[in-house]
Amino acid sequence: MPASPRSSRQFSLSSAGVQDLMNNPPKAGAADPAFVGRDWHDITVGELVDPAEVRFVELDTGVEDATNLLIDSASTVLLIRATRNETLAIGTFDYKDLNQYLLFATGRLRPDEEHLAFFQDLASKAQQGQEIPIKDAKALGSKEPFVVLPHTANLTKAVEAFGGGVHRIVIAQEGTDEVTGILSQLKLVKFLWENGSSFPVIDQLYPQTIKDLGIGSQHVISINGDKPLKEALVLMDGEGVSSLAVVDNQQNVVGNISTVDVKLLTKSSSAPLLDNTCIHFISVILSTRGMNDGKDSFPVFHVSPYSTLAHTVAKLVATKSHRMWVVDSPSPSSSGPPTPSIPSAVSHNPLHAASTPQATPSFISVSASPSVSASSLPGASMSGRLSGVVSLTDVLNLFARASGLNPNDPAETRRRRRRSSSSSLVRGSLDSARSSSVDVSKILR
Repeated sequence: MPASPRSSRQFSLSSAGVQDLMNNPPKAGAADPAFVGRDWHDITVGELVDPAEVRFVELDTGVEDATNLLIDSASTVLLIRATRNETLAIGTFDYKDLNQYLLFATGRLRPDEEHLAFFQDLASKAQQGQEIPIKDAKALGSKEPFVVLPHTANLTKAVEAFGGGVHRIVIAQEGTDEVTGILSQLKLVKFLWENGSSFPVIDQLYPQTIKDLGIGSQHVISINGDKPLKEALVLMDGEGVSSLAVVDNQQNVVGNISTVDVKLLTKSSSAPLLDNTCIHFISVILSTRGMNDGKDSFPVFHVSPYSTLAHTVAKLVATKSHRMWVVDSPSPSSSGPPTPSIPSAVSHNPLHAASTPQATPSFISVSASPSVSASSLPGASMSGRLSGVVSLTDVLNLFARASGLNPNDPAETRRRRRRSSSSSLVRGSLDSARSSSVDVSKILR
């Protein structure tokens, strides 16, 4: 039997090293010479994107093929076009869409009465092993704002849009439909961070604390680590968010689950993970990431109200995260029953979905019983009590306002996204839509 990959892996950080990284995140590198001395208002969005990073699928592309491309390309989004001969992008397919389709495929979504016939027809096709096209999968739920800018637009347009809650912008050659790239919030924040010295209006904000700047939100969507993973996926879909804070019984942050992590659930053999705990899934995420990278991985995902903006942005960029959880001082962990959530956090109520036992994959453990409880992870003592969240939207909204721009209210955008999710064609089922459940192995790889 071949030796375990773990035996040849080197630990990337000791506990002390992890704590040092938390306290002293990487500093911004030297500014790109191409932008030194230039007013950032005059830098175009086209200068920040790469056409080689664009991946297309068509409306009739099957969900399985789109999923494989999404995962294999290491992209976070695919653009949708009507046909292979078209250059006009008409939509996107990302991990939030995949999460919703996974919930449909495993019988954990139900349609509203108006769309019952469509849902039943789609479920019937899937049960028969027919290919489900992207256009039908996209009809299952809410749509993200689809924003297009010409490549000649300056960065102020992007900062203003992102500061209002838009997550990505498609960049097209001016006067044509030809897509030249996709600009994300993270890519822009990384650019502004690495070239901060060239942009004084933004650079002067970095030494201030997030508390003094008044950024972030106290409305946090969280889930107890001992809850089943399926509840976290339904919660993200219903709330229209891309990640959740995972907490212990005392509301200490012990982990993070995002829609990107559903890539680990696209094989039918991974189905038992849905009924295992969120904490167990976090261990799978870290183990798989370590096996892929050849080293152990440890999450660095929180800041305090007294962290500087520089500290917060550095962590966002270094971890490629969309948000940092804001924590107060650590509170004692507990192995007792979950306590009521703090007023500023939204707790998730249990669901009662049916288990779907499948074969076990060779590279990860999907045992039916949790391997560790929420109260026993290092995060219970290394982080602190969840009190808020700072997102890329919050950072870019601050940059926009500091520069005299007028972005939309991101809180209102979040409310619209949640309303859209809650009123979409399908909703998370509290009793599992068993009659519409399909074999995920017929749909996903």
